[in-house]
Amino acid sequence: MKSQFMSGIRLTGTGSAVPSTYLDNHQLSKIVVTSDEWIASRTGIYRRHLLPHKDSLTNIATSAAQKAMMMAGLTPQQLDLIILATSTPDDLFGNASLIQAQLGARQAVAFDLTAACSGFVYSLITAAQFIRTGAYRNVLVIGADVLSRWVDWSDRSTCVLFGDGAGAVVLQANEQDYLLGFQLHTDGTQNHHLNLRYQGQARTLVDGVFIDQGKYQPLKMNGKEIYRFAIQKVPEVIEKALFQADITAAEVDWLLMHQANQRILEAVAARLDIPARKIISNVANYGNTSGASIPLALDEAIRCGQIQPHNTLAIAGFGAGLTWGAAIFKWV
Repeated sequence: MKSQFMSGIRLTGTGSAVPSTYLDNHQLSKIVVTSDEWIASRTGIYRRHLLPHKDSLTNIATSAAQKAMMMAGLTPQQLDLIILATSTPDDLFGNASLIQAQLGARQAVAFDLTAACSGFVYSLITAAQFIRTGAYRNVLVIGADVLSRWVDWSDRSTCVLFGDGAGAVVLQANEQDYLLGFQLHTDGTQNHHLNLRYQGQARTLVDGVFIDQGKYQPLKMNGKEIYRFAIQKVPEVIEKALFQADITAAEVDWLLMHQANQRILEAVAARLDIPARKIISNVANYGNTSGASIPLALDEAIRCGQIQPHNTLAIAGFGAGLTWGAAIFKWV
C-alpha cells in the first residue's frame, strides 16, 4: 500500500527529434550485399535516419526535450531532474549535463543512465522513484542514441537495423497515480549476445610500467539469440507488470515495445493475445534507435491522435546487458 509520503505520477509531455538525413534500403544495398526485399521481409525496416557528422546527440536530445516541456507547460527553471538514457554519448563522462546547459535548466540535477535498448524504461522507473519519495516533482526523461557511430557498415547483419534519434517525456508529481506497475530484469550471463566492447591494447609508459589504451569495437549481435530472448522474456515481463497493475492484457489499449524488429513486435503481441491493431510501430521509418525508440514512437502516436486520453499503455524495452523491463501507465 502506498505510503502517505509517496506521490502519484503523471506523464504530461512528450517530444522527439530525428536527423533529416536518412538512408533507405535501396541506398543501403549500394553499401553492402542486400536488398529492400531482404531487409523489409526480415525486419519491417525501410529506412533509418542518420546523424550528420557535424551534429550531436546533445542537439537532438535537447530538441526532443524542449518539445516535451512545451507540451507539459514547464519552463527549464521548473525542472528538478534530467535523466538521459543513452549508450552513445558525445562525452564518455556523460551528456545529461550538456543538455541541462543547453536547456538552461540550472536548478536540475542531471545524469546519464546506460541500459542500451532498455534504457528508457529503466530511466522512466528510476525517475518515478524520485517522485514517489517526494524528492523531486518535475522530471525530464530523455532517450537518445546515435548508433550509426558504432555500427560496422560492412556487416549487413547489423548495419541494416540501426538508426539515430531522440525522444523525451516529462513526468510530474500528481495526486492520482497513472504509473500502474512495472518490472525490470537483467541477465549478465547473456551479455555476449549483444555488446559494444572495449578492446585493450598494451602501451609501455616507462620502466616496465604498462597501461591499457585501446578503443571500442563496432557493435556485435547474435540476431537469432536476441530474437529468441525477446519473444520469450518480453511477454513474461509485461505479464508481471500487468499483474502488479491489477489489469489484464485485454484491458491494454496500446502495446508499445522497443522498436527492434517488426517480427518481434508481432510475436510478442501474439503471445499476449493482444491484437495486432493495438501494436504501435514506427520501425519501418526509423529502424532500431535503441534508447530513443519507445519515446520517439510514443510522441508520434500521441501527436497524431492515435493514443487518446485515458488510454492504457504497456511499454517494454529489451536489449544489451541483457536487460529488459516493462511499465504500465495511463495517458491522461
